[in-house]
Amino acid sequence: MNRTRPHRLAVIGGGPAGLMAAEAACAAGVAVELYEAKGSVGRKFLLAGKGGLNLTHSEPRARFVERYGARQADVGTWLDAFDADALRDWASGLGVATFAGSSGRVFPADLKAAPLLRRWLHRLRESGVALHMHHRWLGWSGDALRFATPQGERTVAAAAAVLALGGASWPQLGSDGAWVAPLGAAGVDIAPLQPANCGFEVAWSGHLSSRFAGAPLKPVVAHWLDRDGVAHARQGEFVLSEYGVEGSLIYAIGAELREQIRERGTATLRLDLVPGRDEAALAGRLAAPRGKHSIGDWLRRRAGLDHAKCALVFELTDKATLADPAALAGRLKALPLVLRAPRPLAEAISTAGGVRLEALDRQLMLREHPGLFCAGEMLDWEAPTGGYLLTASFASGLLAGRGAAQWLLADARG
Repeated sequence: MNRTRPHRLAVIGGGPAGLMAAEAACAAGVAVELYEAKGSVGRKFLLAGKGGLNLTHSEPRARFVERYGARQADVGTWLDAFDADALRDWASGLGVATFAGSSGRVFPADLKAAPLLRRWLHRLRESGVALHMHHRWLGWSGDALRFATPQGERTVAAAAAVLALGGASWPQLGSDGAWVAPLGAAGVDIAPLQPANCGFEVAWSGHLSSRFAGAPLKPVVAHWLDRDGVAHARQGEFVLSEYGVEGSLIYAIGAELREQIRERGTATLRLDLVPGRDEAALAGRLAAPRGKHSIGDWLRRRAGLDHAKCALVFELTDKATLADPAALAGRLKALPLVLRAPRPLAEAISTAGGVRLEALDRQLMLREHPGLFCAGEMLDWEAPTGGYLLTASFASGLLAGRGAAQWLLADARG
């Protein structure tokens, strides 16, 4: 990086990670210029808040860290600097009260993202952070940063930079993964970008896809074998869609499903549609004389299935099993659902893959590129929805901003 202005930091990307990096570096005494490709910052943050901004989660720390799967040890170190409680305190410092819902998810009291973002931007500007919109990062020209702007290409000299460019989901909001090419050309080790927190495709009949798209299934217990053959189970809910299935239960186990499909071509879940019901007792109830009741009506009366669950049973069960009470009870406790493919990355809520954490030091600086830091969703980690994505993005931005400031100040002294 160019060192002609040792206290000048460029932060590239105006999502939560970039804004937090700018705030942390500015607080450490570094001049910060933030560059955003779109006409305003925080677009994905605002969209995520349309249904009620899920900032973080109130569950115990050990369980919280487990949500980051294979990267829990790395992300755990980020959370040592800025965890769920710290995030709530930070929001309070902006005058935004938070509360934990019955599920443990934490929201602003007004459930909105826009007021929090407005207050945050006001504080950033007051502290001296300069914001530059319509600056799309292109890479480097020598040591200078290259940007595409409405007035043409511009180069910017900066002593250090934090890249917080997002993943590649929801590209219309600015996270399009275009950074992969210049970083890859610079020799940065990048894991392939993949969809995370996404739906999965199922070969539905036209009847089910047209009549039941959007119908929720709850409660359901999903059973599956991982790649090592170990059995797992998780209770939750999901939604039938025109193409397959989506929703919180699917997102929570999506990383495992995605890898099974990559290795085997498909992934299979066995669904317990009647959790808490004993299979033998259920078979007995289904074996009672049905009289003039249709099988669908009988399933609703005797097994407590709603219309969506009945439709799923009819979709995935042959006539012989439907006619056999014992076999049907077994089917209701372990209905096989074959998933064929994750939905495209552009439709996903978040992105897996990215800059490998092994290429970064503890302050998220690229080991082979001194002065260049990375943060947020462009890093190689993933988490389910529930506030975990935002919390880790904030935490990584804080670490990268602090790290960049320390690097700049140490370089100026030395």
